[in-house]
Amino acid sequence: MDFLKALESIRFPLLDKLMQAFTFFGEETFFMVLALILFWCVDKWKGYYLLSASFLGTILSQWLKLICRVPRPWVKDPTFTMVESAKSGATGYSFPSGHTQGAACSFGGVARMTKRIWLRWLLAVPILLVGFSRMYLGAHYPSDVGVGLLIGLAAVLGLYPVFQRARTNERVMYGFLGVMLVLSLGYLAFVRFGKFPAEAYEVDVNTKTSNYVNALKNAWSLLGSLVGMLAAFTMDRKTKFSEQAPLPGQICKVVLGLAILFGIRVGLKAVFGMISDGLFWDALRYGAMVFFVGGVWPLSFPFWAKVGAKK
Repeated sequence: MDFLKALESIRFPLLDKLMQAFTFFGEETFFMVLALILFWCVDKWKGYYLLSASFLGTILSQWLKLICRVPRPWVKDPTFTMVESAKSGATGYSFPSGHTQGAACSFGGVARMTKRIWLRWLLAVPILLVGFSRMYLGAHYPSDVGVGLLIGLAAVLGLYPVFQRARTNERVMYGFLGVMLVLSLGYLAFVRFGKFPAEAYEVDVNTKTSNYVNALKNAWSLLGSLVGMLAAFTMDRKTKFSEQAPLPGQICKVVLGLAILFGIRVGLKAVFGMISDGLFWDALRYGAMVFFVGGVWPLSFPFWAKVGAKK
């Protein structure tokens, strides 16, 4: 806490905004855009790799959060304050840092895929900035950030040889997805049927949710995403879409694809919200989003390959 309080003492509005900007590089939205550009426009196997590393890192982080149940800094010390703008992104238990793990998977994954040493060092900078920003904003302890970093890098490095083999052997990919589904189902069962202390069910005044509800929501979302990825990969084995297109086609493909994906994300949340507030619907929503990314939108790629092509 001494280090976090030292950071708290040097806060001022401009630096708060700068650190909030840095922490964005560890959020789901940034990762989604990065992974989809790789998946749709560069190399779909690199997209599969990045998505899989993120899913694996997230599952491991979620297991640790609920097993260790480390309270957030402001819960441990009520005199400590966090930056107001960071409250919405600080749900669930503190250990490990999901943002740092996400940044390590995003930038670490890209670094592993490149052979340029200077670029690898450059990509290390945003990972470190995300980790530092989480501590500055008051969302995490140094130990949270350190372990989040290790989980992300372990997922990135551990999966790279797996996906080198999966390129030429689809059974490797199906085997990996099967293991991930087992881990995800195990985590959902652990959350759903496990017995936790009373504090896990208490609503945090800062985040407006409880650690238990956040864990259950993440469990359903992860399971839905993995089922969607399995369905999308199976579709891809049949269609074998190509990522290649002229630059105008690539731009249209990404911009329109992201717009539709955002519409699915918001639209299904509204529709399912009218049906029920059960978290099972989050699984359906995330599954639909991932299936759209890898199974539905690629069906339009032959059209985008013609946009801007020389006649």
